[in-house]
Parts: sequence; C-alpha cells; structure tokens
Amino acid sequence: MLRLPDKDRMQSIRQARWIGYSRAKELLNKFEGLLNHPRVQRMPNLLVVGETNNGKSVLVNRFQHLHTASENRSGEGVMVPVLLIQAPPVPDELRFYHSILEALASPYRPHESAAKKMPQVLRLLRTIGLRMLIVDEIHHILAGHIGKQQQMLNVLKYLGNELRIPLVGVGTKDALRAIQTDPQMANRFEPAALPRWDLNREFLMLLASFERVLPLRKPSRLWEQPLAARLLALSEGTIGELSSLLAAAASHAIGTGRECIDSDLLSELDWTPPSERKRQVERMV
Repeated sequence: MLRLPDKDRMQSIRQARWIGYSRAKELLNKFEGLLNHPRVQRMPNLLVVGETNNGKSVLVNRFQHLHTASENRSGEGVMVPVLLIQAPPVPDELRFYHSILEALASPYRPHESAAKKMPQVLRLLRTIGLRMLIVDEIHHILAGHIGKQQQMLNVLKYLGNELRIPLVGVGTKDALRAIQTDPQMANRFEPAALPRWDLNREFLMLLASFERVLPLRKPSRLWEQPLAARLLALSEGTIGELSSLLAAAASHAIGTGRECIDSDLLSELDWTPPSERKRQVERMV
C-alpha cells in the first residue's frame, strides 16, 4: 500500500477497518459463548454498555460478519445464525417488528397491527434458524415513559422465551438504567462495559495497531510520549473519535508530504474535542 499513489492511499485511510484490541476480543468470546449456549427455558443475555462513538456498533458488526447467512441446504431461503438490527428511534412495538422484517428483506403490510406482526416475526425467525438477536441502539426502544419501556421489555422477554435464543443489547447507560427497572430483565442481562480509554499499556498498544494500518511512509511512533497523551486528550478516550482523528492526521500527513504524524501536525488540524464541539453547539442555541 505504501507504493500506491497519494490519492489511493488517502482513499484507503477512509475505509473501515477492524482493530482487535483486548476488550473487543473478550466481548467477541462472550458472544461466541452465548451463541453456542445450549437452548434452555431461560437463556442468558448480554447488555453491552458504552459511551457514544466508543466502538459498540463496530464490535457487533464484526461478530455478525463472523457468522454470516448461509444457504439452507434442507429447504428454501437462508439460514441466519446472528441477526443484527438497529432499534427504531422511538419505543414502539410495531416499528420494532418492522426493523426485524426489513433486516431480513421480508415483505409485510405496514398497517397491520403488532398483534398480527408478532406471529409473522416468530415464524420467520424460526425458519431462518436464528440463534442470536442483537439489538443495537437499544436505549432508543427503552426510552420514553415507563409504560412504553415496560412494553418493549416484555417484547424482548417474549422473543427470548419463545425462540430460546440469547439476546444482546447494545447501548448507552440509559439502556442499563431502563433494564434495571424490571427485576426479571435485570437478572437476565449481564452488563458488559466498553469503558473510555486511559493512558495505559492497552491504549499504547491500540495506537501501535493503528500505526500498522496507516499507509504512511515514515514512522510516527504514536505510542511514545507526549504524542500518546495528546491523542488521548483530543479523542477524549473514545475509539471512534481516535480513529477519525488519526484518519484526518494521516490524510494531512500525505497531502503535505510529511508522511508521519507528530504534535505539530496535530496542531495544524485545528481539531476540536467532542465535548468542546458540544459546548459550541449549546452556545449557538
């Protein structure tokens, strides 16, 4: 890749890539354990909780990629061991079923009631041999007043019980608070945190992993001080922000012919940390 023209190298920087850091590998192993869990009446579930832009969605997309759909050799259609859906933006049972049907490209009548949609969803999920349902942005369907929250919790509980599959929810701390309002759900969902990064060995290893995939022709030594501390401060400890920051810095390094990232180059980016961006927006409204 280092031999490619500048334009091609800059384009490659923008492509999504998987960085397998330790906590991510631990959670992937947890997912694998749930997927292979014997089917029992009360299946274990997992709730992955973390800050916005800290790698939650990338993690579950990675797991789905490792367990893609395959041809159903004994019948029509496909087998889908892991289904990943994004929760609808409001806590609504009907929209939740629509999200499942749309993810599977299954036709449905939009104006049918939730009571009619539920059997269709159950039949479809049994037909595809579903073994795990992952709901990203689960805090959306657990938002709103307590009645709607309870309704959506009951839907999740019902699906898990009927299909005897593990559920994985992915969201912010709001999801954890909502789950804890129902003692049964709180007992079933094991919380698993994706914390913000600190200036420790794991973070330095993460920076080294990023450097290995950035197509720069000179070494940056991102893991050395004070550069590592500067990157942590600018990204405020989230891997998504760090990835965007390094992509912008690497593109600038190629465009200017510097071919490495250092503190001077970071200053030229005029990068604003996320908390300051939020304060700027608040001052505008």
